[in-house]
Amino acid sequence: MDGRFGKAGAVGGKLLFAGALGLLAFQMSGRTATEPAAAPSPPAAKAPAPIAQAAPPPAAAPVALPAAAGDDAFVVRRVLDLKAPLHHGEYAWDDAGVPQGPIVITIDLAAEMLSIFRDGYEIGAAPILYGADSKPTPLGTFPILQKDAHHVSNLYGAPMPYAMRLTNDGVFVHASEVSWDAATHGCIGVPKPFAQKLFAQARIGDKVIITKGRMMDVSGLRGPA
Repeated sequence: MDGRFGKAGAVGGKLLFAGALGLLAFQMSGRTATEPAAAPSPPAAKAPAPIAQAAPPPAAAPVALPAAAGDDAFVVRRVLDLKAPLHHGEYAWDDAGVPQGPIVITIDLAAEMLSIFRDGYEIGAAPILYGADSKPTPLGTFPILQKDAHHVSNLYGAPMPYAMRLTNDGVFVHASEVSWDAATHGCIGVPKPFAQKLFAQARIGDKVIITKGRMMDVSGLRGPA
């Protein structure tokens, strides 16, 4: 289903960070760095110099987790290393050097973020539009049922470029004008240039996993694997 309208209760000016989905059993461990001991005091002072403790690293941006393990679980090898938050209407893409492999698309409604993984490597991320309270976007795992680069909604007569059908009752991922104060009739809207890249990567049967606020730490996953 397509259609854009104002989203009640939207948070103005909210900055979104790139997200990604990971294996439920995947665990990360943090390390606290220490600096070398300070130089010793003059011979008259016998007390040892204290060891200075480095400040803890900044918290990593959270990424989405699937609702359950099993078929929905996969190994995340890398997430995109973004230098700044993404605003609505922006996107990030970097598939240089990433091997061919299975495609998994993850969507977290709480973070308002879609990520695409190829062989476990995040290659793209973008803020999204999603269904308003009266037309909510469903949660769960959905295989892509249909692809149509020039789809037009049979309910609203609206163009839905680069549409990928998730459900038989009209929920798609498709290109849209993405702004923080808008919503859809249940579909997932992404910026058109990003939608075109997404459409080119995904195949019929590829999984799209939609969650709402299940997060994990991704410390250590940024950059090359």
